[in-house]
Parts: sequence; C-alpha cells; structure tokens
Amino acid sequence: MNDGPLAGVRVLDVSTILAGPLCCQILGDFGADVIKIEHPTAGDSMRGHGKSKNGQPLWWKEISRNKRTVGLSLSAPEGAALLLRLAENADVLVENFRPGTLERWGVGPAELHRVNPRLIIARITGFGQTGPYAGRAGFGTLAEAMSGFAHLTGAADGPPTLPAFGLADSICGIAASSAVMMALWHRDRNGGTGQVIDLSLLEPIMAAVGPGPTVYDQLGIVEHRHGNRSTNNAPRNTYRTRDGTWVAVSTSAQAIAERVLRLVGHPEVIEQPWFRTGAGRAAHADELDKYVGDWIGARTREQVSRAFTEAGAAVAPVYDARDIVEDPHVRETGMVTVVDDPDLGPMRMHNVMWRMSATPGRIRFTGRAPGADTDSLLIDELGCDPAEIAGLRDRDIVS
Repeated sequence: MNDGPLAGVRVLDVSTILAGPLCCQILGDFGADVIKIEHPTAGDSMRGHGKSKNGQPLWWKEISRNKRTVGLSLSAPEGAALLLRLAENADVLVENFRPGTLERWGVGPAELHRVNPRLIIARITGFGQTGPYAGRAGFGTLAEAMSGFAHLTGAADGPPTLPAFGLADSICGIAASSAVMMALWHRDRNGGTGQVIDLSLLEPIMAAVGPGPTVYDQLGIVEHRHGNRSTNNAPRNTYRTRDGTWVAVSTSAQAIAERVLRLVGHPEVIEQPWFRTGAGRAAHADELDKYVGDWIGARTREQVSRAFTEAGAAVAPVYDARDIVEDPHVRETGMVTVVDDPDLGPMRMHNVMWRMSATPGRIRFTGRAPGADTDSLLIDELGCDPAEIAGLRDRDIVS
C-alpha cells in the first residue's frame, strides 16, 4: 500500500452502516491502510445490506474495498486490549457506536489517546455526542426527516418524501473524510496533536438542504414542497419524451432560460418583464412548463438532447443503473470501473470520487472475507502468540 496521497496513513474502521464505512472507503481509495474491525461471529451488518450474488454481498465488495479485515469483539476485555494495541500505530479511528459505548468497553478517547496521543478519532452518530438527542438511535432516515429534506421533497399535494438510498449517510461520510483530513493537517503541518471529531448525520444534510433556517430567521418564511420545480427559477422540471423516456431541464442562468424558450418556439415570453428574474419565471412555471413539455413530448430523447446541445441549453436524461453503465461519457472517463474480485471475477463499481494528477487513488482489492487478515495483523504485525489468538478464536473473541 505505497500509492496515493495517503500512503503511510493507517486507519481503523470501527464503524458500520453507512457513513463511517464510506469515509474509510474514500481514505482507502487514496492510499490509506484501512483495517476494518468487525464482530467475529455476527460480522459487519453491511455484509447483509443490499443485493448478493452467489452468497457474496455486492455492496460490501465496494464499501469495504481497500480494507483489511479483522474479527474482534470489542466488548470483551481481550478484544478491547487488542484494539488498543492496533491503535498505538494508527493515525485515524472512525467509529459510530452510540455515545458512551467505547467508554463502557474501556476504549474511549481517553484510553485511545493514552496509548497514542496523535490519534484522530472520528465519532459519527445520529445526533452528536451531546445534547438531549445524543442517546437516541441514529439512522439516515431520521436525519433526512429532521434536516428539512423530506419536507421539501415530493409533490406539493403529496406526503413528505424520503430517498430510496442512504443520502444522509453518504453526505456525512464524504464530510467525515474532509474532517479527518483537516485534523491530520493540523496534527502534521501545524504542530498539533490528535483530537476527537464529533460529527452527526444531521448536520451535513442540513447544510445540503440549504439556508432554510436563515430564511426563516430573517424573513419568517417556511418553504414547502414544489415537486420537481424550484422557487428560484423556471423552467425546471422533468419532462417525458415521445419515446417514453424522461429528461431533466435546468435554467438556473438567465441566458440558458432564454435559449430554452427560443428553442421550444416561444421567444415572445423572453420580452415579458417577469421573465427577467428566476423568481419571476418561477411564478409562471405552469406556462413555461407547458411550452417546454409540449416541445419535448413531440420528440425522442435523442432529438431533444441533440437540439439542446446545439442550442447551448442544459438538459440531461434521467438515468437508471443500466443507463449509467452504458453511457459513453461514464465509460470514457472511468466513473464506473471494472475490478477483479476473487469470488465473482470482473465486476463493475464506482471508481474513486475524484482525479488527482500527481497522486491518484485506485482500487487495490474488493471487500474481503470475514477475518481474512486477522492472523497477519495480530500475529505477524503485533507479534501476538499464535496459541493466544487460537484460544481467543475458540472463545469467539477474534475470528
């Protein structure tokens, strides 16, 4: 593991669904040596999340790529002691247990920093380490509800709508990787030491939803659902093409809005005073949607895409997974890549999230079997007695 900008950084992934594992996946993609610690008998619950093929969990293959796996019961004193030994030479530990759990097991921040003052400890919970909700069970669905996302998502006359995927967790995982890098920078470049990062699922998605609290504070306005429309501009919606597919149109820029209306054969509305601002156009969304929808509905997706591109307007097809895999831009840029898996052979998965010219990341291997690296880490690297590890394995403390 000598490539990528994080080569030489060791990360202990003591987290499960989903934000913590994604944070550690990103760090591992860019060269960190990530050690995934999971329960020795139950395994990580991510192994049972999502679809499987031939008994192999597909999401696990991606979310746990570039991670060595160790089965370790942290609630057992012997398992907790082994975690402390692993932490002695680690740079980062990521966990997402309820507040107080690590402390109860004797491996809280005080003990971890006693053995390694330079350790960065990222604690990811539903609502943070303090406050009246700190002890509550925290899941992305709850954050999506409380952040304002569900309130703003869905048809105006329909119920609040939740995403069909781990949105809050994913946003939090990406934010966590940024927080870890800030802490490492402070430690290594500014003469700092290790520290604790307190990150909730709620706060990153609140930021993504937008300035609702500020708008309410300053104007007393509470925004509501508008379906696919926006209160900031129009036309902005999804439209059905003649061949039964869907496309999305955005006109966030005034010039783009003008190009779209010229393209669909209604240049006269551009001269209307209300058309000069995004809010003015949004107030006439019914009229603009009809113009755009009628024009798109009379053409195939290919015709629509070609015409919008030639006009310098903004349109995109609404893709499913098959469309993503087959898209020529996705293929040429490597957004989805092929990785060889020892169990399933060549398999497609998302590539690393960004390109770096000097220190690119890469996928070295897919998610591994339970306890695949226990002996190499505990015996070969930590120098544990093989007989001791065998005894702990017999008691289900390691696997």
